Amino acid sequence: MSNGQLQLPKNLMPLILLGIILIIFLSKSTVTIEAGEAGVLWKRFDNGVVVNDPPLNEGFHIVAPWNEVIVYEVRQQELFEKMKVLSSNGLDIILETSAWYLPKYNELGKLHQDIGENYLERVIKPALRSAARSVVGRYTPEQLYASKRDVIQSEIFEETKKILDAQYVQLNELLVRDVTLPSTIKDAIERKLKQEQESLEYEFRLVTAAKEAEKQRIEAQGKADANRILSASLTDKILQDKGIEATLELSKSPNSKVVVIGSGKDGMPIILGNN
Repeated sequence: MSNGQLQLPKNLMPLILLGIILIIFLSKSTVTIEAGEAGVLWKRFDNGVVVNDPPLNEGFHIVAPWNEVIVYEVRQQELFEKMKVLSSNGLDIILETSAWYLPKYNELGKLHQDIGENYLERVIKPALRSAARSVVGRYTPEQLYASKRDVIQSEIFEETKKILDAQYVQLNELLVRDVTLPSTIKDAIERKLKQEQESLEYEFRLVTAAKEAEKQRIEAQGKADANRILSASLTDKILQDKGIEATLELSKSPNSKVVVIGSGKDGMPIILGNN
């Protein structure tokens, strides 16, 4: 020590310098890939991005310090998009969608080389917007409001997926969360639907009443036919026999005293003395 300063032996200086270089080397040569991530390897002296080999998977990796690893999230991610599109008759429609996507794992190197880390803005959003405009433009507001939401959801999904498949992105699902029409159009559609519902209910009541009337007519006709057949089969002799049978039954009743005297002009007994 001289002048109050600590002096290191000269033979230690190379070792210290070597240690610093080693630390820098190790820090540049190691990379840890977290869960749900994958790494694209870029080689400075060997054609840049590695596209023919799978990306680096989760865990600890050692790479040459002059190379670089670009880390991508490979979990499924969600894009919420609210956009203005035009219907077939030129009216503004507000469409709210959710897209579930992730980069294709084995093509991650190609994605990085051709598109880059900002593939959401460069590829996914433009593809979704283009497909939505194309699909919604085929339908009227009435169709979108009443019955075509599932149809346009499926069509937007198919068109978006077709675009993204060629851009190394996998689209798992697309949901149409809401379709907002201009208030005047929405009110007009709701009034029209209400009138149609009331008309259907009125037609149903008419059909029900007609069926009930037909049922009653058939029942009345049946009764009339039965009475006509019965009347045609009742002769005077049958009526006389039925009258005698009824008189005999009445005579057996303990609460009545029946006196039969002669017969009536039509041959039926005359009953007297009922109590």
